[in-house]
Amino acid sequence: MSAEPEGSITYAHLSPLIRELAALPAPDRIARLHDRRWIRYSRADVVLGKLETLFEYGPGSLRPPNLLIAGPTNNGKSMIAERFRRAHPSGPSEHGEHEIIPVLLVQMPASPTIRRFYGAILSALNAPVSPHGTIERAERLTLDILPKVGTRVLVVDELHNMLAGSWRQQREFLNVLRFLGNTLRIPIVALGTKEAQIALRSDDQIENRFEPFVLPRWRDDHEFARLLASFEASLPLRTASGLAIDADLRARILRRTGGMIGEINALLVNAARASLAAGRECIDRQAIDKADYRGPDERRAIFDAELRRGA
Repeated sequence: MSAEPEGSITYAHLSPLIRELAALPAPDRIARLHDRRWIRYSRADVVLGKLETLFEYGPGSLRPPNLLIAGPTNNGKSMIAERFRRAHPSGPSEHGEHEIIPVLLVQMPASPTIRRFYGAILSALNAPVSPHGTIERAERLTLDILPKVGTRVLVVDELHNMLAGSWRQQREFLNVLRFLGNTLRIPIVALGTKEAQIALRSDDQIENRFEPFVLPRWRDDHEFARLLASFEASLPLRTASGLAIDADLRARILRRTGGMIGEINALLVNAARASLAAGRECIDRQAIDKADYRGPDERRAIFDAELRRGA
């Protein structure tokens, strides 16, 4: 059992803001475990730097560069895009007559059509969307509103959803991306799985405009150790866990999460909860094993077992 915190304790393994949380009682800290947190790592810093470079281009560039951020599902793409958007928040225009939206983040519809895509853009702009309006009207509204609200970068998440459409629909989407880039003259950032990169490769002009940046699955190396150290610094546990230096813990975390940062976050948060609930103050093997968490492989195994049981 850990001792109650004393004034002389500094919790040097924690980041400054988290040190204040570490002084709270365990129930209060458990309630804060699911707070939104930003975990820094080198590839995220690199891609954020690329996004800032795109932002500097702004509207009006003759041929602004574009970026494709590709990687497995739940491996940090959307979190990076949200971090970038929050760095350039929306706000009222100079005279308050409308909103300024420097970074517009939209999601490719799960059932992709051009009408729904333009509808997603207009909805993100808080513009009226008529279910009976024509594609041409939605296109005109999009091209009219985006410059007025000062959008400098358009971010399209879940680009791989366009593959749910027919080959013709996929070609239409690629043409729309090229059309928006040519007309608005702003950078476009696409987020998606490797399938999205394959889709862009089907059009030479589109592929040449999108620089690919891959966020691969994590593996047990120096960068992974640094990532775990960042996670440890963000969780309000009073005793250092040594996640970065314990080879067995690193291997267990990788094995259960499949090396995806969203899964790593879920496992460590639930392991911290299990540790605090048991009156402990670090993430050890027992906390990892007792965490209320099922990784991708475990979820698939449970699903397959249920299917066999019902057969």
